[in-house]
Amino acid sequence: MSDEKLFSFQTGKITHFTVVDYVLFGLLLVISAGIGLFFAIKDRRHNDTKTFLMAGGNMNPIPVALSLLASFMSAITLLGTPAEMYNYTTMYYWIGLSYFFVAFGAAHVFMPVFYRLRVRSAYEYLEHRFSKGVRTAGSMTFCVQMLLYMALVLYAPSLALNSVTGFTLWGSVISVGIVCTLYTTIGGMKAVLFTDSFQVGMMFAGLIAILIQGNVELGGFSEAWKKAEEGGRVEFDDFSPDPKVRHSAWSLVIGGTFTWVAIYGVNQAQVQRYCTCPSLKKAQLAIWLNFPGLCLILYLSCLIGMVVYAFYSTCDPFSFHLVKTSDQLLPLFVMDVLGYLKGFPGLFVACLFSGALSTISSGLSALAAVVLEDVIKAYFFKDLSENAATNTSKVLAFVFGIICLGLTYVASLLGGVLQAALSLFGMIGGPLLGLFILGMMFPWANKWGAYSGLLLGLVFMFWIGVGAQIYPPNNPKAITNISGCNWNITTTMAPPTALPVLNVSSMAPVNVTSPKPAEEKNLFQDLYALSYMWYSATAVLFVVVVGMIVSLVTGPEDPKKLDPKLICPLFDILFPYLPEKIRKPMRFGVRHGEESEKSKEGGVFADLNTDILSQEIKVESMENGNGYASNGRVSTEKSPTVVKNGEPNSGFVGDEIEMMSRL
Repeated sequence: MSDEKLFSFQTGKITHFTVVDYVLFGLLLVISAGIGLFFAIKDRRHNDTKTFLMAGGNMNPIPVALSLLASFMSAITLLGTPAEMYNYTTMYYWIGLSYFFVAFGAAHVFMPVFYRLRVRSAYEYLEHRFSKGVRTAGSMTFCVQMLLYMALVLYAPSLALNSVTGFTLWGSVISVGIVCTLYTTIGGMKAVLFTDSFQVGMMFAGLIAILIQGNVELGGFSEAWKKAEEGGRVEFDDFSPDPKVRHSAWSLVIGGTFTWVAIYGVNQAQVQRYCTCPSLKKAQLAIWLNFPGLCLILYLSCLIGMVVYAFYSTCDPFSFHLVKTSDQLLPLFVMDVLGYLKGFPGLFVACLFSGALSTISSGLSALAAVVLEDVIKAYFFKDLSENAATNTSKVLAFVFGIICLGLTYVASLLGGVLQAALSLFGMIGGPLLGLFILGMMFPWANKWGAYSGLLLGLVFMFWIGVGAQIYPPNNPKAITNISGCNWNITTTMAPPTALPVLNVSSMAPVNVTSPKPAEEKNLFQDLYALSYMWYSATAVLFVVVVGMIVSLVTGPEDPKKLDPKLICPLFDILFPYLPEKIRKPMRFGVRHGEESEKSKEGGVFADLNTDILSQEIKVESMENGNGYASNGRVSTEKSPTVVKNGEPNSGFVGDEIEMMSRL
């Protein structure tokens, strides 16, 4: 480390913002609001919901990919991942492998189903497959999840800003929340997409600057890695099958896949972005372009975390009272290594808030679309004019922005942001993912199974999640050292023990609680100790099992009578080149491509990616031409799709060909 500069563990004081830093931070807010204002003026003559919620349906895959990346790689990732490296080990690196399976699942399993239906709300699918009530239950569950998550995303960087500047915590929450609500409300989806693209650039710039300067202070990354090894932070070989292990290779890859598929596969914020692309292929391209970006942000954050540990390897900032929570570690580090360079701390905070702004704007747009389509249009004003619907969407986005500000106080009580966010995805997003999997991959499931699976799944997962807070598992953090702290400075600080300060280390559990006597151990302690990374996978399994049992008891659906568009031909997607005689039984009676010559030659997987299917979205003269009734059978009320003997024409691809031939 440099001998010319004094750091916080030597002085006991944290460097604060300069005027230049405040200017850079303010400039981020101005540019973000300016993009929203630009598109509000540019599209002022197109006051319709397709423009406001779907960006006109003709977006280039590149800004869509950047927006997908920004939506959930938020300040939570930027703050929580380095803290994970400092507090625990490098096992978290394994989650990057799950991103490949997430991209594949989202692009080729879930998204084609949504795309062909041309849904504005992902929960429209649930009405087509089950019933309007299931659709409402799913959309309301999503609203609760997204509001809590957005509040968490807004609180995390505000806390970071407060810890390094002295700018009031709630002042930053309110100012950022208002700016984000403003540009989302006036600019719509185009403003969100292009603002997200700008903010992704800010995130990468901030991360790279921090990593480079940190390595300069340490004398190279090899030194950081060496100190991490000495401190017991480097570990990649935990392959324990025990689901109670907080982070194992299995929980991070398999559990991480389910956790992130719940986001990229069925979350309204992401589905809404896919449908802004003009073709199926371009929507899939946007997802695959997103994959390397996810890995890059993850591994930059992991590397920074190792550098942070190496920097404080001889003086734990918690024991030295420099920080109170793990989420303040990275801001402290930035002020230590970049604080002497005017403007760079401002760049870092702009980087953090770029992640927050992108996530919140995405969430506000998604919430507005869901409430408009699934509540207002579905129950109250079915014939709402385009102008009235667009204005209603803007009001909804504004109202949800205000609600998000209010819920930020709740987020302040949830602890470490990374684990809190992923736990939230598992507890609420997991049952939702299970509901969509039940509908798309189990053709026998009926609406009663859907109701039971979702509601009981939510109850079960909240039971586990709340139980884990009341009876926290003992997941010890890695060892820290305080021998390098300057305890001789004139402050109120004091060594944590009365012992000499030489080589004192602390070993603290995640939750500081006294061990319970054996007789007080809760009956469900092992259940509560389930790793939060398994929450989503557990929820999916629970929802599918309960849903299928209830469906079989109450009378299963007949797969032959279901519209093939509502069921995902999973076996054809995974094994497209097997002979038809092997693949056909694995469709379980669902009539995928029985009359399509393409299915005889190349299988349904080939159909999934053809231009014929991609071009079906160009049937825009058929307004809202979904043509599906809530019982999963095709209706001719809004669509020219042929119905024979009360059943849909059987071709999975044949439907699209029939529709195209009628244009």
